[in-house]
Parts: sequence; structure tokens; C-alpha cells
Amino acid sequence: MATIETLIQERRKIVPPEFLRQGAIVQDYEALYQYSVASPERFWDTIASELSWNERWEKVLEFVPPYHKWFIGGKTNITINALDRHVQSSRRNKVALIWTTENGKEIILTYDRLLRRVSQVANALKDVGVKKGDRVIIYMPLTVEGIYAMLACARIGAIHSVVYAGMGVHALRSRIDDSQAKVVFCSDVTYRSGKTIQLKGIVDEAVETCEFVEKVVVLRRQEPKVELSSEREADFFEFIEGQPQYCEPEIMDSEDPLFILYTSGTTGKPKGVVHVHGGYMVGTYYLTKAFYDVKERDIFWSTSDIGWIVGHSYIVYGPLINGATILAREGAIDYPDPGIIWKTVQRHGVNIMFTAPTAVRMFMKYGADFVKKYDTSSLRLVACAGEPLNPEAHQWAQDNIVGENGYVVDNWWQTENAAPVLGTLPAFDAKLGKVGRPMPGVVADVVSPDGKTVAPNQGGLLILKRPLPYMMRTIWGDDERYKKYWQDFPGCYTSGDVAFYDEDGYFCVLGRADDVMNIAGHRIGTAEVESAFITHPAVAEAAVIGLPDEVKGERIKGFVVLKAGHNATENLKVVLRDHVRRELGPVATPSEIEFRDSLPKTRSGKIVRRLLKAQDLGEDAGDLSTLSD
Repeated sequence: MATIETLIQERRKIVPPEFLRQGAIVQDYEALYQYSVASPERFWDTIASELSWNERWEKVLEFVPPYHKWFIGGKTNITINALDRHVQSSRRNKVALIWTTENGKEIILTYDRLLRRVSQVANALKDVGVKKGDRVIIYMPLTVEGIYAMLACARIGAIHSVVYAGMGVHALRSRIDDSQAKVVFCSDVTYRSGKTIQLKGIVDEAVETCEFVEKVVVLRRQEPKVELSSEREADFFEFIEGQPQYCEPEIMDSEDPLFILYTSGTTGKPKGVVHVHGGYMVGTYYLTKAFYDVKERDIFWSTSDIGWIVGHSYIVYGPLINGATILAREGAIDYPDPGIIWKTVQRHGVNIMFTAPTAVRMFMKYGADFVKKYDTSSLRLVACAGEPLNPEAHQWAQDNIVGENGYVVDNWWQTENAAPVLGTLPAFDAKLGKVGRPMPGVVADVVSPDGKTVAPNQGGLLILKRPLPYMMRTIWGDDERYKKYWQDFPGCYTSGDVAFYDEDGYFCVLGRADDVMNIAGHRIGTAEVESAFITHPAVAEAAVIGLPDEVKGERIKGFVVLKAGHNATENLKVVLRDHVRRELGPVATPSEIEFRDSLPKTRSGKIVRRLLKAQDLGEDAGDLSTLSD
């Protein structure tokens, strides 16, 4: 792979409000970072020591590439730190979870009440024979019952695998088959954008031939209640009825699996990423504080879903381990109207929000008037991740969502590494178009195909030169697939993303290596061209692909979604081509532009460029029902 060119010359910065800088948990980043990489075992030892362990570890790290083990010999259970240690302290009656819906229904749970409910589900699972190491599929929307099920599995040492509620029969069945799940939790329906979406029929078909599934527990939400027609089916509330409200936690080894989360990116068979009790717990605990700056009185809202890694790490585990108050909302963030998200911020006094660049671009499309109708002054931090955050979207969010009262920051991580790896901490400036700097403990690099570090502002492959506690341990049932992450550069984890870093050590992640285009000998990332499109006031969203060209090798085609009030004309195509040429230069000028009402996306909101390319070339894009992130 030749060097990837970087075209955008973005120089804008955003300075954090002084109150935020002074109050940030991480103050002296430079000193902390240098210590963390010079003495990584001592660094992580100190952090892990802040949590409750039944037995202390004998050794912090054992790394024989590609395998890494952390806190070796340590014994604990992640729910002890997420629930018990708070219930046994002054946080017993603190609100742990505020759950709300599109129609305004709310449930509020204290830490004490949450532990009691989790214990009832855990005891019910034990009663039907679920034990340490058994797998449980959770095919449920973002409900309190779905969160109970996750924590209950962890409580008894079962391995949960949450499947986004809305995936089809094939996707669900493949995950049940791969994990050989003993129990499936599901819901009869989910509610989104005012619609009732049936789920039970999908589950019925998915488990029909799965003889190893012994119990299907159904959360029946509709009236009249859906009929349970199989002996292996049980109503959720009848399942837990009468169960004791305390369940002794199973004491787990630090390296015992906690969950499997299936991810396929945009190609191939879904892979079951495995995270463990110890290292995952320590990493999500630390980054909740260090990156998201969560404090005792904060309300933390992640607009994600429990079906994704963000929902695992920053709806459930990370905030709960820190004793925070979580807001969770089922449904679409723009329903019943585009201002509902800001109305929710105002109603609950949300202090920290995690959302996706896709969502920010949607907010831009609707316009600032929907934000300004409500008081969002409680928001001091808005963090974005999931795909590159375009400079224009970043600036818009800073100006229109938080203004002088807060700070919008970017961060990069993956399902495979379950917490921020690169990002902009509240203690230092944000550079538009750059995700930020390595988190404490992270040694990141950008390299050429021969493994040599490229010069600043030169594109290459993003790698991590050391393991982290919160990185995956393997791929469930497919260790060979796991090894491939570590094969290209011995002792280093290959992220699959392309990136560059600047003279100040800020990284810019350009997207997946598969999305790099080869235009007349110039290798260009899709993210830069898409960002250039979005700087035009008519454009709400954009995606670009490279198509075969006899002369250039590839030519650029852009797919554009316009903001309200702009018409899809041939003249606007000319205007947009000229605009991209001015922003990036002639080499990145799109040869063709197609206007669309929407762009194809994975269920977590990432653009599926593979589908756009296949459609354009008249090819089969493969089975898209399994796409998960």
C-alpha cells in the first residue's frame, strides 16, 4: 500500500471553557501520559487498586503476542463494582438509571433497587440451570429489563451476547448458533419513530431449529399479550416472580469472559469479540472518569443502544462502576419531533452526552432552532465517536449545542477495544478534523506497509504498539481470526483504519483501509472528500466511493443528501464539484454526483459504501442483514 495523501488543511481549534479545563479530572496530560507509557504496569496497577477485588492479582500483565492477560490471578465480579460497592456505601439510594421512552414514560431506579432486580433475574437463570460459562442471547431493545439481563448474566458468570433488537432472522440465528446459547431473552415488540416493530416472530423463526436453546424468556409489552405457544417459553415477569432479591455474585477470574459482542464491520461473517471481567472493568472504569470526566452529581446520557459496544461500555458498565446516574431512552432521537433530544436534556439536566457524528449531522440538517427552543446549558461535554467527525459538524455542534457552556470532543475506539483509545480530553484544545491524542497507556502509531513510522501529516495504517486491559482477548470460536489482528506487524495490533498524525501528536482517523481510493496514483481517504462536501451549506450528508476508470485507475463518485430548502439540480452538482475542488484540489474532484434522500447505513449509523459501490456496478453486495457496526 502506497502512502495515503492528506488533503484537508484544517487549522481551526476549539478551546475548552476555562471552568471545564480547571475542573477536569485529568489536568496534566503530558506528565500523566509519559508516566503511563514509561511504567504501564504500575499505571494500571494503581487504577485497578481503586476497585473491589476478592483476591488481588499476582502480576499485572503477561504479553506473549498475540495473547495478553491482565491482573493475573485477580478474582472479582464486575457487578460487585457496578452495584454492590455502591449499595454498601452512601450511594445506596442514589439514582442509578433514568429510563424513558418516545411517549414520555419514565422509570427511575436507585442502585439498591437495580441490584434487587438484577438479583431476581440472576436467581431465575440459576433456577433453569444457567451456570458459569453458559451463553445467553439478549435480543431486546433499550429497556430496563434488557439491562437487568446483562447484569444478571455477569452476576452468575454466564456470558451474555446482546443482539441489536431489529436484526433479522439470519443475523440472530447466526449469533445463537455461533454462541450455542442456552437461553434467549427477547421482547415481543420494540417502539421506534412512533411505530411498533414486531420482534417475537423473528425470534420464533431463529430458534426453531436450535435444539440447544432451553429457554426463551419473553418481555411481553403489548396488550393483549402475545401468546406463548412453546413449553420452553416464559413470560419475563413470571420468570422472575418470587425470586430472592439478592444473588451472591459468582467470583470470576480476571480473564474469565464477560460477554461476546458480534461485529462484522462491512464485510464477512460476524465475529464474536470476547471481553473479560477484569481488564474490561478496569478500562471502562478509568476512561469514564479520565475521558468523559464523569463526576458524582452528573447525569450521563449515551444515545446509543445496548446492542453496540458503546451501550455496553457507556450505558451500562462504565458509568455504573463509577457510581454515576445514567439516562437511557428507547426510540429515535428525533421522534416525536427533532427537538425531543434537547427537551430531554432540559428535563433531566443532562451534563454529559455521548452521541455519533451521524446524529450531529442530522441535528445540523434540522437546524439550530430546534436546539435553541430548550435550555441545554447543563451540557458541559458532548463526545462523538463511531466514524470521523467532520470539522463542519464539530464546529456546528460547538456553536449551537453547547456554546460557551461546554465542549464538543471527538474520540476513536472500536468494538475490539471497548473504550476510548484516541481522543480530546477536556484539559486540552480540540483541533477540528483531528480525533485527538492517545489516551493514557496507549502507544499508537501510523505506519507504512513495511512497518516504518510515517512522517507527520502522511497517511498510513493505524496500529497500537502495546495491548490495553480493555482490548478483546479473542474471537469466540475462531482464534485464527483473532490472530490476524496481530500478524501484519509483530507485537502490534492492526486497527484496520488509516490515519495520520500532525506535528503536535494529534491523530486524524480517515476511515477504514478498505475505503481508500486510488485516484490517478493518489491514495485518498473517503472521509476527507465527504468532509469537503459537508462544508457546503446545501449538504446534510455525503458519501463517496471510488469507481473503476481506465485512465485514472479510479474516479470519485459522490452521493449527497441535501438539507431542507435546497433543490437537487444539475447546476447544484456543478457548484458542489467546484466546491470540493476548491477545498481539496483537482485530484479529489468528484467525476459524478448523485442526489439521494438517504444513505444506506449499518444499524449503528455508519455508511455502507460497499452497498453504494455494488449498486453502481450492478454487483451483489452480499448479505447485509448481518451488518452490525
